[in-house]
Amino acid sequence: MKAVRFHQYGGPEVLHYEDVEQPSPGPGQVRIRVAATSFNGVDGNIRAGFMQGPIPVELPHTPGIDVAGTVDALGENVDEVAVGDQVIGFLPMTGTGAAAEYVIAPAQILTGAPRNVPLADAAALPLVGLTAWQALFDHGNLTAGQRVLINGASGAVGGYAVQLAKEAGAQVLATAGPGGAERVKAAGAHQVIDHTSTDVTEAVTEPVDLVLNLAPVTPEQLAALVPLIRDGGALVNTTVWMPAPSDEKRGVRGIDLFVRSDADQLADLAARVSTGELRIQVAQRVALADLPALHAQAGAGELPGKTIVLPPTA
Repeated sequence: MKAVRFHQYGGPEVLHYEDVEQPSPGPGQVRIRVAATSFNGVDGNIRAGFMQGPIPVELPHTPGIDVAGTVDALGENVDEVAVGDQVIGFLPMTGTGAAAEYVIAPAQILTGAPRNVPLADAAALPLVGLTAWQALFDHGNLTAGQRVLINGASGAVGGYAVQLAKEAGAQVLATAGPGGAERVKAAGAHQVIDHTSTDVTEAVTEPVDLVLNLAPVTPEQLAALVPLIRDGGALVNTTVWMPAPSDEKRGVRGIDLFVRSDADQLADLAARVSTGELRIQVAQRVALADLPALHAQAGAGELPGKTIVLPPTA
């Protein structure tokens, strides 16, 4: 089968489209015929060698944490899914990824794919959807009637976070540049702040209950958001290279989010897609053989939005 792997850490040029042996599932595992994987920023960081501490991988390594596809073989003791099921999942970050025609996955991480979108497009949901859900509700404890500021809302996680927060009955304030403002507004934000022309700390005139930071800001810029949070509120930060600031005197918690795979939460997100409550947006579709060019595009900051990667059999 075809796969993309890197045999050493480095730039996009270390990614190679090559023939590898088709894997077989072990106990508790299934083999998935991949319809698509997606690109996430962490894929580039793993490839570059920046994540060897928290996410050690064995070389050669196949990237691709998200998967959407069809179960085509079962290992022993698997009763969660059946051959022929269309599934999605957030694969173990230290394991072999889905930038391939086939991938092995633990059966317990999978859930049924939403039926009202193309199967390949569903690969755009797992990691970013779970990040948004866990940030807002597991860590931010967001409830109806509260105010949330989503800093950096025009990206893939932000798009889901805006939709989920609005659906939960929160008042959503969001920052975005001129290129993403309309998209964020369409997702349901009540107020969109252009961070390129406006000081966010001045634009937020009433306290918020929660700040969700998705933007690659400086530590000083992140700390400046803390005074916007009411006493007892929280700041959830997804930029793991710097710790989330807090204010102990006012009971404001600073939380660093490390997303985890959760099949039940993913099933809930897929159900929301199926009912139309949650919209999947795919900005770009590229062939698996073009994954090195996609990594280069991402490294140059030129991605137009969420990108899915299609193997030759898709």
